[in-house]
Amino acid sequence: MATHEKTDDATSTILVLNSGSSSLKFGLFARSLHAGGDETLLLEGSAEGIGRGDGSLRIKSPDGRVLVQEEHVLESQTDALQKLATVLAEQKHGRPAAVGHRVVHGGPHLRTHQRLTPEVRQRLQDAVHFAPLHIPPALALIDEATRIFGDAEHFACFDTAFHSTLPARAAQLALPRRYAEAGVIRYGFHGLSYESLVTRLGADLPPRAVFAHLGNGSSLCALQNGKSVDTSMGLTPTGGVPMGTRSGDLDPGVLLYLMRVEKLDADALERLLNRESGLAGYADGESDMQALEKRAAAGDENASLALDAFATAVRKTVGSYAALLGGIDLLVFTGGIGEHSEEIRKRVCEGLEFLGLTEGDSAGKVRAIRTEEEKQIARHCRRLLQASSG
Repeated sequence: MATHEKTDDATSTILVLNSGSSSLKFGLFARSLHAGGDETLLLEGSAEGIGRGDGSLRIKSPDGRVLVQEEHVLESQTDALQKLATVLAEQKHGRPAAVGHRVVHGGPHLRTHQRLTPEVRQRLQDAVHFAPLHIPPALALIDEATRIFGDAEHFACFDTAFHSTLPARAAQLALPRRYAEAGVIRYGFHGLSYESLVTRLGADLPPRAVFAHLGNGSSLCALQNGKSVDTSMGLTPTGGVPMGTRSGDLDPGVLLYLMRVEKLDADALERLLNRESGLAGYADGESDMQALEKRAAAGDENASLALDAFATAVRKTVGSYAALLGGIDLLVFTGGIGEHSEEIRKRVCEGLEFLGLTEGDSAGKVRAIRTEEEKQIARHCRRLLQASSG
């Protein structure tokens, strides 16, 4: 890790890396010279299909101009990062002063955004069992980025951090207290997405709000005065509403049944719950929302069931949060599905008219807003970079 002092001015760039199992999203930011000094995007892109024959790398400028578009070139995230470093040099952006890593879960001991040290990395390694699908690729990316950008400061930004304000009634599960003391609690996720919405709305954020981040992974969050007071995901990103391939909440007895009758072990249960369930379980393996909407429109009953079950689960959660908050002043949809699927927004809002929530309402109580996770990570990294520079 870099230990030398860094300068912090508008020319100091921050590279944000958002790792998936076979993809990598990234953005390069610099601090704006305009009033407020917010982070300005210099370039962004993604590497898709890493390790597969259909791999691709796309990098574009903020105005949408394509800088790099290559196919079948990515053997690993290392390959993608090396190419990205080359592009940064070619575009005269130089080496980043800091690299920010999105980390889904830090376990019970990492609940604040912080500089990556050997000790922090070890704690992440120790927390793998809290998110076995997410933490290992994040660690691999951290190691490779540290090698490639060894002269930069590296920071970990946690999706769970935003939910550290959850009251005990929401965070603690109905299990013996010793489990809570061991870290078996509700953590909540998509926190960086929710943080970005709070920042973006600013003074326009009312006291009682519900945010719905709907994508391949989906969750909802109840906010009181901008703070998380409840959220649908729990100990892991598997809980809550049904998702693309994740089951969401289940009767615990289902797991006991599967263990006793089908003799499934922990690995088999994890594969079933995280890769074969959710929308894919309803619709014979199909988890893509656009494909499901097309199939449903063509009369496919299983696709229709998937859409109905998903929207109903989201609507029920919104209703429960209305009861918790004593009403809802604003419902925000975000994430790939939340932003782009008018059909899902409409289905969710059907039946919520009594709360004043209707899709396309003129009062502005229902909105679709693009999440800015990478920009939010850059903001945190800038703050941490300033702190480390004294």
